[in-house]
Amino acid sequence: MRGILLDTHIWFWFLTGSKRLPQELSTAIEKESDHLWLSSVSVWELGMLERKGRIRVDGRFRDWVHLAMERMPVIEAPLTNAISLLSHDIQLGHADPADHFIAATAIAHELVLASVDERITEAECVATLKF
Repeated sequence: MRGILLDTHIWFWFLTGSKRLPQELSTAIEKESDHLWLSSVSVWELGMLERKGRIRVDGRFRDWVHLAMERMPVIEAPLTNAISLLSHDIQLGHADPADHFIAATAIAHELVLASVDERITEAECVATLKF
């Protein structure tokens, strides 16, 4: 395995110790801690969720992200033109642009995507961790 791309909710749940994160997935993340990737889209998406009041973080969001990166170092997977174009070609069964960008990032970097979103895990276009 080249690495694991963390979906936005997985990254947040792991950092916050959420019971929503399946134990098997938490164990896989801990085991592959040197090979964890995060799309820059996930930082944006989490910021939007915080702004809308759907999640809460301690302090300013920007500060929370910096602390999160120290606590859980990840390899940044930036959004590129190639990934943006690929995101239009994949089928996920829904039109959420953030999910399309994240799935396309996993494909472009040949990563396994860690997600519990069934619309992603059931898609044939992207490799996902199965539990």
